Amino acid sequence: MIASSSLAGRAFLAVLLMIGFYVLAMAIAAGLIYIPYAEMVLIHRVHLKLALLCVIGALIILWSVLPRFDSFEAPGPALTRERHPRLFDELERVARAVGQEMPAEVYLVHDVNAWVTQRGGIMGFGSRRVMGLGLPLMRVLTCPQFSAVLAHEFGHYHGGDTKLGPWIYKTRGAIGRTLGSLGDGSIVQLPFLAYGKMFLRITHSISRQQEFVADALAARAIGSGALIGGLRTIHAVGPAFNEYWFNECGPVLNAGYRPPLTEGFCQFVRVGKIAEAIEKQLDEELKTGKADPYDTHPPLKERIAAVEHLPVGESGPNDPPATTLLNGVPELEQELMKSVAGPELADKLKPIDWSEAGVQVYLPQWTRLVQANTAVLTGLLPESLPHHAADLKGFGQRCFDHNGVAPAEEQAELLGAAVVGSALVVTLANKGAKAHAMPGTTISVSLGAMQFEPFEVMTALAKGTLTPSDWEQQCRDLGIDGVPLIDG
Repeated sequence: MIASSSLAGRAFLAVLLMIGFYVLAMAIAAGLIYIPYAEMVLIHRVHLKLALLCVIGALIILWSVLPRFDSFEAPGPALTRERHPRLFDELERVARAVGQEMPAEVYLVHDVNAWVTQRGGIMGFGSRRVMGLGLPLMRVLTCPQFSAVLAHEFGHYHGGDTKLGPWIYKTRGAIGRTLGSLGDGSIVQLPFLAYGKMFLRITHSISRQQEFVADALAARAIGSGALIGGLRTIHAVGPAFNEYWFNECGPVLNAGYRPPLTEGFCQFVRVGKIAEAIEKQLDEELKTGKADPYDTHPPLKERIAAVEHLPVGESGPNDPPATTLLNGVPELEQELMKSVAGPELADKLKPIDWSEAGVQVYLPQWTRLVQANTAVLTGLLPESLPHHAADLKGFGQRCFDHNGVAPAEEQAELLGAAVVGSALVVTLANKGAKAHAMPGTTISVSLGAMQFEPFEVMTALAKGTLTPSDWEQQCRDLGIDGVPLIDG
């Protein structure tokens, strides 16, 4: 009864807000049309420019608020029971636990996230249930944590949130179109701007309450332990995904290769310095996080506090990752790349292991950077680097990037260190060394039993953390003392 009355209250408020917006829009449009009519009737003349502006403004408003048909495009490859029976067994188990029907369509998406919605039709009528499951999310969550997240998403179906969603999203879209069409500075825009702010504050408040209700349902169905663990993981590693995607995957993909994307992300978030930064950010969020009126989700600490008194359930540190519910992850990654980059580009990507990225992807780039700096490297011996590190900025200002462009002043030191690091890698590669560029780690070179970080040399020499005598000894150990950094 409580859930029913709560749903009825939220539905009533959503419909009321929607009606209020359309009443406001129609009233303003009618008022704009009335202005030239009143001018003609009352003072028997029409100011042509004013009348034109009023009519155009009214038409803009009416066109902006006209409901649009929801044309849904698949966000990724569709997941089917025939291909992934273990996943669908788990989906059905969770659906039964929360008393919900299965979604009509399930898609794999490129995000540390999972979501549900009802798509198609007009304003929710004639729509169907759709679920999106992030492949990176499934790799970093254990099976019990993933089940808890699924139960949370089914909770949005249970609470009727996805039925309210089309009303809220369509009205929000109509407000946005109206504001954008009327243009900044227009006096007609002001009432829509004020209503839009009120609409966002109220609907986002509703959204935060919906998250609490879905959390509670998931904690009761699967266990608070798995849910809290899943929430903590999502909040911790979610923000790191963009950095991983652009800084680690980007160069490899641009070079025409496709590495193991999900495994690489899992490795990335476990690297010492990155794991420490993630944990620090999570601790800060748990200590200081607070709700903003325009947030759609409550702060993590409030979500945890709301469910931690509920039964913990069964989960443990040795539970397998949720990707074990899928078949053929490499093939799925290839299909997902088609959604991200387009089929034509995705089909051209050659599979590569991360352990080979240093040699296949980065070594050619470092070689080109060395060639772009032939003038500054000619005659330079490794043991003379301490002299140049003493004025690393000046050295960097004489260097050029891959495109032959001189650096900005604030980038000179970084470019100088990169040029020398590239030259050291190329020199050592010619002696049989192998470059390593694993996700999140400092680039290193192995030569026999020796491990060496070439791109750190100039910075360490400049800061004094590497002394000239220690560097000279390293050069002898590596067998590059007296070897020019570029063939002259």
